Amino acid sequence: MRIDIEIVKPTLGYPLPLPFAGNVQAGFPSPAEEYLEPTLDLNKQLVPRPASTFLARVKGQSMRDAGIHEGDILVIDRSLKPEEGRTAVCFLDGEFTLKRLHITATGIELLPANPDFPAIPVKAESQFTVWGIVSYVIHKL
Repeated sequence: MRIDIEIVKPTLGYPLPLPFAGNVQAGFPSPAEEYLEPTLDLNKQLVPRPASTFLARVKGQSMRDAGIHEGDILVIDRSLKPEEGRTAVCFLDGEFTLKRLHITATGIELLPANPDFPAIPVKAESQFTVWGIVSYVIHKL
């Protein structure tokens, strides 16, 4: 089963600086940082290459176990190289799908991150391209 996604260009006409509280310790508490950055610009952080960056909203649950859920927003960078294990937006036989790339000497397989979905072997006769690589996932808690 493929994931339907709507792909759009991000609007980057202005900076998006937000107050930045520094690092938050996820283990044991640590002393406060002596220096905190005053702001963090999400456009600069998430979109380092605007000409090759697109956003898409996920529909479906095939990547659930990779922490990618329906409604999440993907930041997709088309300039990144498709490599083994990367999460990619692929165009397969006229449809977009989001899967992890499994590249071997004998071919490519698109792997879901949910046992309820099958792997998708890319056949020689398939129309296939790796459209872009997911660089960030924006997930609402």
